[in-house]
Amino acid sequence: MNSMTGYGKGIAEDAGRKVGVEIKSVNHRFLDMNIKLPRTLSFAEDIIRTAVKGKITRGHLDIYVNYERESGGKISMDEQLARDYCTMAAKAAMKFSVPNDMSAAVLLKMPEVVVVKEEDEDEEAVGALVRQATEQAISGLIAMRAKEGEMLRRDFEEKVSHISAFVDEVERLAPATVEEHKNRMRERITEMLGDVAFDEARLMNEAAFFADKVAVDEEIARLRSHIVHFNDITSSAGAVGKKLDFIVQEMNRETNTIGSKCNDSKIAQCVIDAKCEIEKVREQVQNVE
Repeated sequence: MNSMTGYGKGIAEDAGRKVGVEIKSVNHRFLDMNIKLPRTLSFAEDIIRTAVKGKITRGHLDIYVNYERESGGKISMDEQLARDYCTMAAKAAMKFSVPNDMSAAVLLKMPEVVVVKEEDEDEEAVGALVRQATEQAISGLIAMRAKEGEMLRRDFEEKVSHISAFVDEVERLAPATVEEHKNRMRERITEMLGDVAFDEARLMNEAAFFADKVAVDEEIARLRSHIVHFNDITSSAGAVGKKLDFIVQEMNRETNTIGSKCNDSKIAQCVIDAKCEIEKVREQVQNVE
């Protein structure tokens, strides 16, 4: 089980070229990539997407790519533009009676006088570096997501054990609820009728009807089954977040049903405590891949 939060970094160098890739990941329902590339490496986006899709299933990924290259361009001067700047400077000096300080250093700083023409990129060589750096970054990201996933698993284990304890308590309290209801009915009848005899069989039938109405055996059995299934999935590999989210919904549904059936204050408190733990689990599950 992996978390969807993590960070990875990779660097690849060769023949005066250097590519750096950083990946930051947070939770998301699906796999969503935001890739920021230098304009000269726009051709490499498909390489990155393919590498990521082969290893990552869910999460929002911000991917930053840096590219450095030793000078491989040619420098030239736009002579006509430089001549025009000099002519304009001379005219301005004469017209406004100011010094003409157009030196060579000043001239070369004028816009577009110096032209740098970069050599065409070797897309195959650069693409190989991008792939290598991306795979390194993904490996680091996966390692961090696995580490955080293990922390989540231990946290789930603790919270689910609390939920299981609440279920055990509900199972212990449930039979007493029926007996207490039967005793309350007998007390009310006795109070109303005094010494007048009443139909004990009718009382037992009412108690049986009530017992059937508030019975939570099936809900407890299903809830325990969900707990076992949840623990099994958290110990498995691969993308399990969606499965866990579904199981948590079912756990919450069964707990709500128990709460609606039982009107005992102690059971109600157990249900509230269980729902609090289930909600904590639900929030954490959103960060599982």
